Amino acid sequence: MTDLPLTIRHEHPADGAIIEKLHERAFGPGRFAKTAYRLREGVAPLPTLSYVALVGTLIVGSIRLTPISVGNTPALLLGPLAVEQAFSSIGIGMSLIERSVETAKAEGYRVILLVGDEPFYARAGFVVMPFNKVEMPGPVDPKRLLALDLVEGAIAALSGKISGVKTAAAA
Repeated sequence: MTDLPLTIRHEHPADGAIIEKLHERAFGPGRFAKTAYRLREGVAPLPTLSYVALVGTLIVGSIRLTPISVGNTPALLLGPLAVEQAFSSIGIGMSLIERSVETAKAEGYRVILLVGDEPFYARAGFVVMPFNKVEMPGPVDPKRLLALDLVEGAIAALSGKISGVKTAAAA
């Protein structure tokens, strides 16, 4: 972890434009065509599970979790997770993941899914989702579909199509 004075706090509504610019720099304009982004269309991230990392007053990282369902099972989708390039590789992303996972467990969620790089996310306990158990609503490399049990056995119980869950905040 970094020796920088890092603060992690819940995302505030006023952070939206800054976070969008961070996502633009981190992922580029093609991000909207990716399946994970398409899955989040019209689905608001959960405020209690969305955090920003600050160095001083500068937002240097962001994580969001959104509600999804896998078949009839409620779950969470992690992402986007973004850290300013100048602050990458010093533990900020992992700190954001740990905070979100800790809060999701405390709120009673059972499982988190994401599309990402297994070597990075494995450090937080994510594993490759067993093949042919769940169906994303668009193309995804099955080796990049990862999951984390928040309750033992939750991954094994998943099956079916993944879809976003509209909340009152997104309506």
